[in-house]
Amino acid sequence: MPAFFTRLGEQLAERWLTFLALPGALYLAVAQAAHILGHAHSFDLARLTRRLTAWAEAPQVHSFGGQVVLLAGVLAASAAVGIAARALGAGIERLVLAADWDTWPNPLRYLAGTRVAARRRRWDTARQVLDAQRRAAARAAALRGPHDPEALHEARRSLEQIALERPCRPTWAGDRVRAATTRVRRDHHLDLAVLWPHLWLSLPDTDRAELSGTRRELTASTALAAWSLLYAPLAAMWWPAAGISLLLALTARHRTRAAAESYAQLVEATVRLRTVELLGLLGVDHSGPLSQEAGDTLNDLLESRLPVSDGPGLDPAP
Repeated sequence: MPAFFTRLGEQLAERWLTFLALPGALYLAVAQAAHILGHAHSFDLARLTRRLTAWAEAPQVHSFGGQVVLLAGVLAASAAVGIAARALGAGIERLVLAADWDTWPNPLRYLAGTRVAARRRRWDTARQVLDAQRRAAARAAALRGPHDPEALHEARRSLEQIALERPCRPTWAGDRVRAATTRVRRDHHLDLAVLWPHLWLSLPDTDRAELSGTRRELTASTALAAWSLLYAPLAAMWWPAAGISLLLALTARHRTRAAAESYAQLVEATVRLRTVELLGLLGVDHSGPLSQEAGDTLNDLLESRLPVSDGPGLDPAP
């Protein structure tokens, strides 16, 4: 047991250092450099070195008590900035996934609805182009005539760049995660919201680790977006901070899209590969691939029944 608590403490300290203290300390260092250099001396390393040397030679820093107070203050401030970034990242993740955008307060709800409508118009236009290319390819195949397959592939890529399914959320990442729910419902009649808790409990540890790791990557990418917002105000003192903020924002956007794609693919693959095993655990005799009939059966087993109202011949609710 002591070894367990020792290991747990090491893991917590490692996570605290990685996710809070180090990024926060880097932010404080950049903020201090921005304060010292300003716009007029943006890359004057000699000025920065002189100021830091003067602070390091202060009598308070040379005493043991002063060093302890300085170290504690830096660690506390770093952790505080890191916690703020994580909280801001959680808000950004909610905006990026936009699962509940129709409940947001105005004007956010209005702006999100406008963007959903615009994305749907673009998607419908791209879908018409794709359907036209499919019909042309079918006619060419029937007549054994020439047809350029690249045009069909390009039309499909253009559609998927907007959304894999018809957009219902204001962001690409939100629609990509939602597409997994749409596809398993259409292909297998499965309600992912009902299925997932039961399926998760039946998954092997390796599958859970893969899914959890990909989900953490999505959270980390939105946390990176939060850091880009925190660096942006420093540009008022030191203009290179604007470049740092922009670089972090672009990196966060790329990582968020990649993480949403990977997570949605893993969720969908897990449902298709493991749901048949769940049927067996529930006592349903099923062989072969996952069918729509099996999905209907599983929904009937897992969905909660509606509460029965009190009436003649019924026991009153407790």
